Amino acid sequence: QLQLVESGGGLVQPGGSLKLACVASGRTFGGYDMAWFRQAPGKEREFVSAVRGSGFAVYEDHVKGRFTISRDNEKNTIYLQMNSLKPEDTAIYYCTAKPMTTHYTPRTGYNNWGRGTQVTVSL
Repeated sequence: QLQLVESGGGLVQPGGSLKLACVASGRTFGGYDMAWFRQAPGKEREFVSAVRGSGFAVYEDHVKGRFTISRDNEKNTIYLQMNSLKPEDTAIYYCTAKPMTTHYTPRTGYNNWGRGTQVTVSL
């Protein structure tokens, strides 16, 4: 099991930027697929983006071109650079991880979750 701790959330105006970070500890980080999900008030948790150990990344359509996921295996950390933020991006953002498998399913199967970091986009 990995222990995951998110940081970097906050209040930002529409059009602004934030960079989230997630530090992992407990196991060999490089052997895990990582991802970001989010949950807005009154809505179900949804997939945002995922990254494999190689750096291969996947994005949900509503964040493509605005968000960039990355990972630093030496620092056991993944990041989510969020630009051109919109009010509808307001949510708690969760970092998650699962052991790597041959068949990659970026949106499902995660079994390690952080506690989340709040992102609020508002005037």
